[in-house]
Amino acid sequence: MSNSWPSLDYLGWRETCSALHLYLQIVGKYRLAHSPWLNHSWHATFYVTPRGLTTSAIPDGPGIEIQFDFQDHMVLGVCGNGRKASFALEPMTVAEFHARFVRLVSDLGGAPTFNGSPNEVPNPVPFVEDHRDRPYDRDAVQRFHQALVAIDRVFNRFRSAFLGKSSPVHLFWGSFDLAVTRFSGRRAPLHPGGVPALPDDVAQEAYDREVSSAGFWPGGGGVDYPAFYAYAYPEPNGFRSASVRPDAAFWSEGLSEFLLPYDAVQAADDPDAALMAFLVSTYEAAAEFGRWDRDLLECAPGEPRKARRPDARPQATAPALADTDVEREDGPSKGRYRIVVDGYEAEMTYSRAGDALIIIDHTEVPAALRGRKVGEKLVQRAVEDARRDGVSIIPLCPFAKAQIDRRPEWQDVLRR
Repeated sequence: MSNSWPSLDYLGWRETCSALHLYLQIVGKYRLAHSPWLNHSWHATFYVTPRGLTTSAIPDGPGIEIQFDFQDHMVLGVCGNGRKASFALEPMTVAEFHARFVRLVSDLGGAPTFNGSPNEVPNPVPFVEDHRDRPYDRDAVQRFHQALVAIDRVFNRFRSAFLGKSSPVHLFWGSFDLAVTRFSGRRAPLHPGGVPALPDDVAQEAYDREVSSAGFWPGGGGVDYPAFYAYAYPEPNGFRSASVRPDAAFWSEGLSEFLLPYDAVQAADDPDAALMAFLVSTYEAAAEFGRWDRDLLECAPGEPRKARRPDARPQATAPALADTDVEREDGPSKGRYRIVVDGYEAEMTYSRAGDALIIIDHTEVPAALRGRKVGEKLVQRAVEDARRDGVSIIPLCPFAKAQIDRRPEWQDVLRR
């Protein structure tokens, strides 16, 4: 187990977590009030740093940046004329935090004007009227920050494998989640709105394009444990029934998204790999069932000091696959099809459910082989074998299901 993934006990620090959420809302609303609108509210978020969270530069006064330092437990403000101001993170009321922050911005030469009520929380109380004493658990905050650093690392690696429009990895102070979002490039139907304490026009602008989004909550909102989530908007048919990884991931009917408990990642032999499997498999489900142009949008994950290989070569120069053999490795309960092209291996795995039924559960095609119909060839071989052996197929894998759905001539092997 990696020491970079600390244990998190939401119920043990729930009150501190709630207070920190509201403190971030105060600072986030200041950034929102002074920044030009950027698509999908990207102008209002925080970013993970080695010491905590930051707003980045806010165009107010001489230019102001606000930092939450979770090592020394301070709120720090710096500005373009060299001035600095700070105050301690400690037990206090939300009203007291608000007053200290207003003074800090004023001392830096800024204008501390912003909306004074919380968003996306039940029973919101205006900040200046919230006089309930709030605790501040320094150890819990440091563990939370340590988790954010580990998650941010994996999210950014995941982001590097996408050529299409992708959000930064950023923390939304409204819902208090660290998130990364990929876009198909197509318009989405108008979002219905209805998010508590959030204007409908904000939600509708945020979801005006098709998305596959993943993120992390420390807990709350009906989930009393830290968890990763993934969803698609609009949700394509078949998405919620997709087979996703790792085994601890599941579909939440109440939230209409996939969840993966943080504890399952933290306890894994390789937490980074467990989280990456969740990010990749849920995205692939959204992309396949939503019929995204994956060949155009995806690339190999980025590596330090290595430029991405250009993929603009004419399709005609790609080696033909007609004579490339698909190999099958068949066992008593599991098996796989594999194909190797130019030293890259693609595979499609399946499980047996009796003598006359196989379940295709995953297809993996390296980015270097995208656009060469490698995955299609794997599915075709499975269909041909099923016909020969008198076996039916259940394609739980989104890719395999999409391939068979597009070809009526293959559908005779589906289990009815």
